Amino acid sequence: MRFFRDHGLFWVNAALFLIFWMGMILTGAASYSAEQTQHGQSPVTVVEYLGTGGFLEATFENWESEFLQMGAYVVLTVFLFQKGSSESKPPGERAPQDADPRAAKQTAKTPWPVRRGGLALILYENSLLLLFAVLFLASFALHAVGGAQEYSEEQIAHGSAGVTPLEFLGTSEFWFQSFQNWQSEFLVVAVIVLATVHLRQRGSSQSKPVAAPHSETTG
Repeated sequence: MRFFRDHGLFWVNAALFLIFWMGMILTGAASYSAEQTQHGQSPVTVVEYLGTGGFLEATFENWESEFLQMGAYVVLTVFLFQKGSSESKPPGERAPQDADPRAAKQTAKTPWPVRRGGLALILYENSLLLLFAVLFLASFALHAVGGAQEYSEEQIAHGSAGVTPLEFLGTSEFWFQSFQNWQSEFLVVAVIVLATVHLRQRGSSQSKPVAAPHSETTG
């Protein structure tokens, strides 16, 4: 029980992800099959749907925007502030996150890259951004691959030529799909950054203490 208490936030979110992703797959397969039937083609099984451009596009155009949002947020919170928000470091003050790990007292529990120093430390102190950058670029590429396949099927059905993933990147369709997701991600970030100045949720790490002054920045 202690394990689930200590790691419940991850496991509950992971479980919700799998539940909703499976829901997307099942309903996506049904929707794709309905479109196939309307065009005089055979419906697909759930397994067959996983190999379609429609599945890749639907999955990775959303993942792409999520990883972009979080990666950008990690970088922006290094340099930018929002006075009174629980999502910001205090403006004009040195925060614990700013401390140079090279000057930290080392113990057996100090992460290995900090003890090793050099390139290992440089990579480690930027590892959160690097993770989101890799995940974003991978999702971006797979969005292009799946989107090109889906776009080509539509083009061919209307008597036009299909496109490669690289060519799909030059279409307005690809950027429409991306921008419609990107804008919503940054809208949510802007809302929570500003909302946490004046609004509270008792017990949440994303909120300031209920009795904290609006002007207090406790990120």
